[in-house]
This record gives sequence, structure tokens and C-alpha cells, in this order.
Amino acid sequence: MSKQPSGGDVLLEQDPINGVPARDKPLVQVTNGGLAGAWYDRLAILLASWLVGGVYLDGWAHNHIARLETIFTPWHAVLYSGYASLAVCLVVVAVRNYRRGLPWRLTMPAGYGLSLVGAGIFAVAGVLDLTWHTLFGIERSIEALFSPTHLLLGLGAMLMVTGPLRAATFKTQRDVRRQWVAMAPAILSLTYLMAFLVFFTQYAHPIVHSLADLPNSDDFIRGAGVADILIQSAILMGISLVAVKRWQLPFGTFAILLGVTDGLGAILASSSPVLSVVMLGALTGLLIDLLNLGLRPRAGAPASLRVFAVAAPVATYAVYFAALASLKGVHWSLPIWTGAIVEAGVVGLLLSYVLISPLRAATSVSPTS
Repeated sequence: MSKQPSGGDVLLEQDPINGVPARDKPLVQVTNGGLAGAWYDRLAILLASWLVGGVYLDGWAHNHIARLETIFTPWHAVLYSGYASLAVCLVVVAVRNYRRGLPWRLTMPAGYGLSLVGAGIFAVAGVLDLTWHTLFGIERSIEALFSPTHLLLGLGAMLMVTGPLRAATFKTQRDVRRQWVAMAPAILSLTYLMAFLVFFTQYAHPIVHSLADLPNSDDFIRGAGVADILIQSAILMGISLVAVKRWQLPFGTFAILLGVTDGLGAILASSSPVLSVVMLGALTGLLIDLLNLGLRPRAGAPASLRVFAVAAPVATYAVYFAALASLKGVHWSLPIWTGAIVEAGVVGLLLSYVLISPLRAATSVSPTS
């Protein structure tokens, strides 16, 4: 059963049996400023790429330049110009729709309202960040990832770059099924969301800070290295499970997702072969694409979704340790590195139960009364 939304609300059209969006209906009923055209999704993701590039350039500078005495740097210029271009893109559409007679709360295309909110958050955070640096100086290394103003900037940026991802929710299943042309902006938007999460957790990332290849490490270092793997497994599978539950992703989605985010992580590392990491990430992503193609995980098939949730992180870190062993060597004992792989799979399994509870899964496959 469904009810009519009010105001700017949206209503998910679902199949009454398995709770997944009906095949040829709009995934969401649009009651705001209308659907964004394909051209707007492509423009938004292009400008989002500029913003993400600026963030990682600034991160590279913080990690590799010993003394940054001012915020007026080339890296900040790329970051803030990327923000400005995307913000203008959002504001222009809002103003044009307002001048056509729509109230302000309905002026954004479906999915882009939060992007406009994010632009406002980023602007306020930018002023606060300038004040923070004036009062307390420039952060060094890991300090920059915990600065409250930087976290607020990150929140605003994530809302901005995920507009195309939210917009894809408003398209029909026929529009998006396995079509790269239709889904490319959303897939890149999903990738950039993960890129921001990787950026702000780079201190706990096995590519940015590899610990398994350190000789003579103590239990604390080994434990920290396993924790890094579990944290990144949670990020990867948290994003992946939501995506496979929502859409039938085209083959190559995970190759893009991991190739880009692993490569960006390598840029932040002190010494990491970026091109090799990109290729390895893409290869790992292709393995997950094959799992997605073979298992077809979805809300209506919870068993296949749970197998995917275990197999994807297991494959990811099996490839990681195999590559690390061939390049630098693994100095963890067999129980530790194999156990880390198993625990990564457990993280994925637990997240699958957060996404679809056993009670909901049983209800979705039981006969209707």
C-alpha cells in the first residue's frame, strides 16, 4: 500500500511481495522541481570531480610538505574553485526555477536539494576554517583530519557530490538497469562518496599506511593493522550493499569504485606506486563485479546478498595480501593475515543483517495472507 506524499516529500514505489522497487515504475514519485536531465547529472559529476581532485591535492600537500604556513596555497585554490563551480551550478538552477514561480523549497531537481544544503554548509565551514587557522595555526598531518571545521567541510562536500547518486533513485528501473550511459554519473558519485570516507579515515587505511609489511612489529602494530582492514571493509561494504540493494549495477562498477579510491589513497601515502595500486584496485573490483553478476544480490534474495557481503571483502583482502607478499613481503604470521581476511568477511556479513534483518527477509518471502 502507498500513500500520497505531501509537499516536497517523495514516495518509494515498492513491489508488494519482496519490498524492492517495481520494475518499470519510477523508483520514487517526484513532487519537487522535477527530474534532472542527463546533461545536468553529467555537468554536476564533472564539477564534483574537480572538487574531489582539490581535496586530495590538499591532502597530499598536508602529508608531504613539512611546513604549510598559510591557507593561500595552490591546493586550496583547486579545492575552493572546484567548490565554487559546483555551488554556482546548483544555485543557478535554484534561482531559475524560483523565477519561474516555484517556491524555494521545490526549486532543485529531484535528488539535488541536499547538494544545495551541502553548498551552504561548505560555505559556512570555509569561513569558520579561516578563523580557526587564524587562531590556532595550520594543522599538521593527521591533525587536519580531526579539525572540526575540516569535518564540516567534508560533510558539505559529500552532500554536494552525491547529488547524481540521489537523482538516480528517481529514475525508472528500465532507465538504469545495466546501462552505463544512464548510471555513470551515479556510479562516479558513489565512488566520490567512498573517496571522502577513505580520505577522512586515511590514518586507518592499509594502502595509505601499510603495516603488514613492517618487520619486527609488536602486537599493538599488528592489531592496528587488522583494525585498519576491518574499518575499510565496513566502509566498502556499507556503500556496496546499499548500492546492490537499490540497483542492478552494470558490470565494471566495482572496478571503477576500487580503482579510483585505491589510487587516490595511494596518492596520500608516503611511498606507494600509484599506477600499480590503481590497476590492482581495478582487478579486485572486477572480481567483485563477477560476484555481483553471478550472485545477483538484492533485497528479494537475502541469501545471495549475504554471500556477496562475505565474499566481496574476503576477495578484496585476499588480493591485497597476495599483492603485498609479491611486492614487499608480509611479516605477519599466517594466523594473523588469514584471520584478518576472515574477519573482513564477518564485517560484511554483519552489515548485511543491518541492511536486511532476518525478520524482514522472512516476511519478504512468506506468502501474503
